[in-house]
Amino acid sequence: MQREIFRPEHELFRDNVRRFLQHSVGPQLEHWAQQGCFDREVFRTAGELGLLCPTVPEAYGGPGADLLYSAVVLEEAAPYSNFGLSLTMHSEIVTNYFLHFASETLKTKWLPRMVSGEAIAALAMTEPDGGSDVKAVRSTALREGDYYRLNGAKTFISNATTCDLVIVVAKTDPAAGARGVSLLVVDTTLPGVKKGSPLKKIGLKSQDTGELFFEDVKVPADHLLGEEGRGFAYLMQELPWERLQIAVSAIAAAEDAYRMTLEYVRGRRAFGQAVADFQNTRFVLAELKTEIRIGRTFVDRCLQQLMQGELDAEAASMAKYWCSDLQCKVVDACVQLHGGYGFMAEVPIARAYVDARAQRIYGGTNEIMKELISRNL
Repeated sequence: MQREIFRPEHELFRDNVRRFLQHSVGPQLEHWAQQGCFDREVFRTAGELGLLCPTVPEAYGGPGADLLYSAVVLEEAAPYSNFGLSLTMHSEIVTNYFLHFASETLKTKWLPRMVSGEAIAALAMTEPDGGSDVKAVRSTALREGDYYRLNGAKTFISNATTCDLVIVVAKTDPAAGARGVSLLVVDTTLPGVKKGSPLKKIGLKSQDTGELFFEDVKVPADHLLGEEGRGFAYLMQELPWERLQIAVSAIAAAEDAYRMTLEYVRGRRAFGQAVADFQNTRFVLAELKTEIRIGRTFVDRCLQQLMQGELDAEAASMAKYWCSDLQCKVVDACVQLHGGYGFMAEVPIARAYVDARAQRIYGGTNEIMKELISRNL
C-alpha cells in the first residue's frame, strides 16, 4: 500500500529503528521471557542510537522531531510487542506528560536522562480494585508542608520493576471525586516505594509488567505534575494519542502476521499442493488483506488529523477498538492457516497470537471505547 504521510527522513529513521530491533531486541526476547522482563541496558543502547523520546526538544537532549517519528517506532516495534510496549510507555506516554504539564525543574531533571536511556519511566494508574475508572482510584497523596505523603498500590504497570521514575495517579482530595485526582512524579528510590516481582502473563512475557506499592512516601511538593486536582483532565487530554498508539501498533502487528502467514502457506504443502492454492486459504487471506487495508487507511487518516491538531477522542476510541479487534481476528486466522505449527510456542505466529489479546484490554477496554463512542450517538 502506497502511504503518503511519511517523508524520506522518516523512512531513514525507520531503517535505524528496524536495525536496532533486529539486532538488540529480537535475539533477546526468549531470554527476557524467561526472566519476566527486559534487561535495562537495552534502553541505554536505544538512547545512544537516538531512538528514545523522539519529540523531546533539543533543549532537553532530544531530537525535537514530530509525532510521525513516534509512529515509525510504534510500527516497527509492533512485531516485538513484548518490548514495544515498554518502549512506547517510556518514550510516548510518560514523555508527553512531561512535555505538556511538567515544570521546568522537572523537565530539566528527568527528560535528558529519559532521552539517553539512563532513566526508565512508567505510569501508575490501574489499581487492584479497579481498572478503567480513573476517578475511583484509592491511592492518596495528602499535602503535609513541603511534601505529599503518598500511600496506595498499583498493578498491571508497564516498566514497574525497571522504572526509575513513575507518574502516579492519586487523590490529593479524596472527597472531590474527579477534581481531587492529581499526578505526582515519584523517584522510585524514595523510601517507602516497593516494587513487586514481574507478573506472570499468558502473553507479552518479556514485557516488564508488575506492581508498585507506596507506603508513607514523602514526595516533594515540587514533583506535582501540573496543578493539583487537574490530574483527571490531564489524563483525558492525553488519551486520544495514547489510544491511537494502540491502533498504530495493532495494524502494524496485523500486517506482520499476514506477511509471515502468506510466506508460510506458499511454502507449506498438503494433498499435493501448496496450502496457498486452496480456495479457502485464498479467500481467508483476501478477507484479511481487505480489512487490514481498511484499518491502515483509517489509522493513517487519524495520524494526519493528529499532526493537524484535529484528532478527537471519538476517532481515537474508534481506531483503538476496531484495530485491536482486527489484530486479534487476523492472528487467530493466521494461526489456523499454520495448522499444528501455529500452536507451537516457539513459532512467531503463536507468540503474536497470545501477545495480541491484551490490546483489547489496556488503554481502556474495548467495551469502554464503545461506551465513549456511543455518547455521541
